[in-house]
Amino acid sequence: MDEAVENSISEIPQVSPVPAENGFVMVISHSKVHPPFSVVWATVLYCAEFICAAVLCSMYDRSGDVIWMGLTITFILVPSVLTQLTLTFIHRDLGRDRPLVLFMHLLQMGPIIRCVEALVVYCKAGREEEPYVTITRKRKLKKGKAVGSPMEWEIGHSERKLTVHRDAFKRTAVIQAFLGSTPQLTLQLYAAIQEKYLLPARLALMVVSLISITYGALVCSVLAIQIRYDDYKVRMSPAAYLCMVLWRGLEITTRVTTLVLFSTALTFWVILVGGANLLFFFFQPWVEFWVRRASLPENVEKNFSKVGTSVVLCMVTLLYACINVFCWSAVQLNLADHDLIEKQPRWSRLATYYTLRFVENLALIALWYFFKSDFYEYVCAPLLAVQLVVCYGLGVLFMLLFYQFCHPARKLIKHNVEECLRCMCCRGKAPPQRAGDPMLLPRDQLLPEREVDIVDDFTEAA
Repeated sequence: MDEAVENSISEIPQVSPVPAENGFVMVISHSKVHPPFSVVWATVLYCAEFICAAVLCSMYDRSGDVIWMGLTITFILVPSVLTQLTLTFIHRDLGRDRPLVLFMHLLQMGPIIRCVEALVVYCKAGREEEPYVTITRKRKLKKGKAVGSPMEWEIGHSERKLTVHRDAFKRTAVIQAFLGSTPQLTLQLYAAIQEKYLLPARLALMVVSLISITYGALVCSVLAIQIRYDDYKVRMSPAAYLCMVLWRGLEITTRVTTLVLFSTALTFWVILVGGANLLFFFFQPWVEFWVRRASLPENVEKNFSKVGTSVVLCMVTLLYACINVFCWSAVQLNLADHDLIEKQPRWSRLATYYTLRFVENLALIALWYFFKSDFYEYVCAPLLAVQLVVCYGLGVLFMLLFYQFCHPARKLIKHNVEECLRCMCCRGKAPPQRAGDPMLLPRDQLLPEREVDIVDDFTEAA
């Protein structure tokens, strides 16, 4: 190890060099900078959805469908404006002299210029040696178990900038998916059923919206895992991604289809159903906050007053409610915590959510079946209803498979799916305790088993 590098590390007050035998392995090497695939993919989805919506609005304009055109424009502009504000806020552009970037955001082209910036940073990375800006300490997970000693990586300027870009686009992907793509998909599917024909532009917009929603839900699941196991270097396997895509895709598709079918039979009642869902999930974190008699978290943003903090919390709660209306958010909000996320998720909430959601979907499908219009005489309604129920059940099945076999930290979970199901079947009987099982030990008592190879990517795209 180079002596100059050793001295530079020892000068950092929050990180001191610790010998390997004391439990830490000092890693003095700049990790390989990975391409910003998530940034490019989120930008492609944003542009594709915007272009498809613009083409469809021009068709609505020519045909005189003012209502469809107005709603389509609303569902594409509202999330777009929120996306620009999010990117500007995360990159702190208002306090910097960047007129071109701000102008691109005013033109709703902020994701494009941000994507170009990320690609430029990636292309310039590694051409010359750069000083590190921070050090990160992680433990590696292998086959769901914590192995090896904690390791420390130097984070250079290029890596830091790309990490900021990735984090920003993950948040904008969630906003775009559940504040724009989800209502857009619902609207276009409802319009297609009401007009009894499917335009090519409308079909393209529906497909892009469905991909955007599935990706946004996937990002939610990965972010929940990364937040919960922040001390570990989490790596998702291809099987885990496949399970999550099938789980999220089936869950969201059946939910949207159920709401649309119900709205075609009982148009005004769907407003009551959707509004009740939205209000319940919006006020749930606030009710828990008031029950705990907690105070607002400090330092959410240094320049924010109490009013500004409350506005931010309301926007976060609104996004949380919109996600839960259509699918499981994978996180629970804790407005009293600085991170705003409950670090100890409970199986009971997950089971309660999917049980009630399954019952609600079943009731909506039954009401649609009894009050459906004459249009569905040309469709096998019983078969369609059974398909929706089966597809939602398959989505729940893939979720259980993910948590049981594909979760990257499944050995750190105190009780897995199999044990929870066994407890339910045994009416509260305690699961068998297996001596020495890591999943039954607290996180701070998990001891490393052996040294492992150093993985050089400290952050990965969702």
